[in-house]
Amino acid sequence: MKRIYLDNAATTPLDPEVFEAMKPMMLEMYGNPSSTHAHGREVRTKIERARKTVAELLNTTPSEIFFTSGGTEADNTAITCSVEAYDLKHLITSKIEHKAVLQTAEKLEAQGKVKLSFVDLDHQGHIDYDHLNSLLKDNSRSMVSIMHANNEIGTLNDIARIGEMCKEYDAVFHSDTVQTMGHFKHDLQALACHFIVGAGHKFNGPKGVGFLRVCKSKKIGRFVEGGGQERNHRGGTENVYGIVGLAKALEIAYRDMESHQKHIQGLKTRMIEGLKNNISGIEFNGDIREGHSLYTVLNASFPAHEDNDMLLFNLDINGISASGGSACSSGANTGSHVLTGIKADPERQGIRFSFGKYSTADEVDYTVEKLVEILNPVHA
Repeated sequence: MKRIYLDNAATTPLDPEVFEAMKPMMLEMYGNPSSTHAHGREVRTKIERARKTVAELLNTTPSEIFFTSGGTEADNTAITCSVEAYDLKHLITSKIEHKAVLQTAEKLEAQGKVKLSFVDLDHQGHIDYDHLNSLLKDNSRSMVSIMHANNEIGTLNDIARIGEMCKEYDAVFHSDTVQTMGHFKHDLQALACHFIVGAGHKFNGPKGVGFLRVCKSKKIGRFVEGGGQERNHRGGTENVYGIVGLAKALEIAYRDMESHQKHIQGLKTRMIEGLKNNISGIEFNGDIREGHSLYTVLNASFPAHEDNDMLLFNLDINGISASGGSACSSGANTGSHVLTGIKADPERQGIRFSFGKYSTADEVDYTVEKLVEILNPVHA
């Protein structure tokens, strides 16, 4: 059976070029990078070259890049360590952030360390900048944690604007950039953001490795106890081949970004048009306008249907991998906190289709065809 993968926002397939870059670190260069002998020094050099590559691509300095196990650890670290290091008392975020941010914020509030505020959102997931300004104005010693793009609905936030607002009120700014890293260019010298994060598997790199950028103006404590790795901030032997693979994947992503963006945006537009032309009552969650949304993500909102609960399952048995859910309905189901946060109709099924550089127009057309068959079996 034909298998189609349209869940690239969850993870992406490893690029063969990345695998080739990682192979020597798996099979030949096996020294511990903390060791002072030749085997260790050889591996240490590879880590520092990778750090330099990431820093140069993001227009920052290698000393600001700390490798982690992924985006979740990086988000946790940025928020928790900032609150501790700067005795912050107020944390501003949104109700549609990734759980790595939301659960960390809620834990800090439960511990009595911060007051937690949620910035208002419109029905497409855009933040209310006037409300953010008032929250900053009325609360000193604040931290803002707002993602660059939402992982479920794709809506982009203007993190440059948020950064300037935080600068005005002397607030600490962290942005979860996991979904945009490798898909949009980040100039960290021009961006007023103290912490950003990346995860290798979101841009065709390996799983289990990411990074946290800590602006040189901010000093935070140790992330993980137990060793002097990552300049005494994160104990534990480094994931060497993961780090090398992440740097190679980011290098490829920047090298080919323009062509990949054009290709993937074309697929997204094709699917929007295909769904509109073939499924009556189709709507979309989030802002789908080009330039206002992740070009890799499309969240389709399907009309209430007796088989809504089976839609993802039916896609899967037809060989199509996607993800999704509906908004929470009065506690009856856990649902999607993102769709609930933008007040989406809980009776409508939301499906996230997310595209990558290996996705094709034929796969999009096949998916639309199968959706029509599933939703209209008599007329298909």
